[in-house]
Amino acid sequence: MAVGRQCVDGANRTFLIIGGGLAGAKAAQTLREENFTGRVILVGDEHEHPYERPPLSKDYLLGRAERGSVYVHEPAWYAHHRIELHLGQPAVSIDRAAREVRLGDGARLPYDALLLATGAEPRRLGIPGTDLAGVHHLRRLAHADHLRGVLTGGVGPDRDGDPLVIAGAGWIGLEVAAAARTLGVPVTVVEPAPGPLHHVLGPEAGEVFTALHREHGVTFHFGTRLRAIHGRDGMVAEVLTEDGRRLPARAVLAAIGAKPRTSLAAAAGLELAGEGDGIAVDASLRTSDPRIFAAGDAAAVALPGAPGHRRVEHWANALNSGPAAARAMLGQKVTYDRVPYFFSDQYDAGLEYSGWAPPGTYDRVVWRGSPQDVAKREFIAFWLAGGRVLAGLNMNVWDVTGPIQALIRSGRPVDEKALADPEVPLASLAGD
Repeated sequence: MAVGRQCVDGANRTFLIIGGGLAGAKAAQTLREENFTGRVILVGDEHEHPYERPPLSKDYLLGRAERGSVYVHEPAWYAHHRIELHLGQPAVSIDRAAREVRLGDGARLPYDALLLATGAEPRRLGIPGTDLAGVHHLRRLAHADHLRGVLTGGVGPDRDGDPLVIAGAGWIGLEVAAAARTLGVPVTVVEPAPGPLHHVLGPEAGEVFTALHREHGVTFHFGTRLRAIHGRDGMVAEVLTEDGRRLPARAVLAAIGAKPRTSLAAAAGLELAGEGDGIAVDASLRTSDPRIFAAGDAAAVALPGAPGHRRVEHWANALNSGPAAARAMLGQKVTYDRVPYFFSDQYDAGLEYSGWAPPGTYDRVVWRGSPQDVAKREFIAFWLAGGRVLAGLNMNVWDVTGPIQALIRSGRPVDEKALADPEVPLASLAGD
């Protein structure tokens, strides 16, 4: 990300941030670090102070992290840095002409520059039975609290033998599956694709995750989806799949993806990307209104090596795009062009993924190390198109994200034999 520094005091200006997640909190922090002395207002529709989401499917869900550890800042930080908080209040409309945002309680907040960090929300199953007790989503801290109660036996001792059924084998679904199995809960995953993470990694690396989870006792049903959820005494009792299976269920987690929260932007007449898939922003994270910016899960930006505008829902994007948008609001020259990055922990496997290479975009996968070596499971996988690296996944191999991202950015063809050879430094393959 290129940044040209321009210090603007702005004592008489008001910068308003809509969104109480990581992107919004980091934007507020950056404004103060860049010596902005004006008014900073942060609006969040949850009563919680801004928090990070990765622990919700990892350590917090497992009970290894305390509640306070998920917060971006200590609660007292906001008052100390003169950040005005409006928590538990949704923003319901933007008056672009008056430069005001109206909240759910009727309050109107002015702005000279506005940042939309409204995030995303879980996609719903849309099938019979989703109103039963025991149907869960995982996006918010309250969701994690409820699901943790299930995983620690909160639904009653007579249900201990029934599995948690997870609809969806994406990152969230697999991380929750790993947490549940670590806690001894039986897990069944139902996924319409032919394998886990298929639309992200394709079949080659997907097989690695299938094997990893099966080793830990997870049952998969691929090529089908949930058709209905049946209950007993108001509680989830079983699920029915589209291919006719009836599966017992202790609880159901809908992990079928997320959709950007764009209704506020759409109602204000801001340009959306594609078919409403995020708020369209330019390289400085500015929307079609020059006074309004967007960051985090809701923003659709141009990605290095990928066509058009795309949303990146991962933690690193929120961490970096919030500060980038804040600097752009201050008038600094910003080019947000980071390579997408994601990390995950599942059982004893730690992994990082950089780039973008869904099925149909690559023609070959090159391995450095063997994914079949179950004892170690240490490898790097590279997705290539025309000899150029589009993405890389390192599992239990560390300190290689920088070189992998350099290969992606270079856009140069690489020697596949050298790419697969652990004795050849990755940094030497990216060129100057």
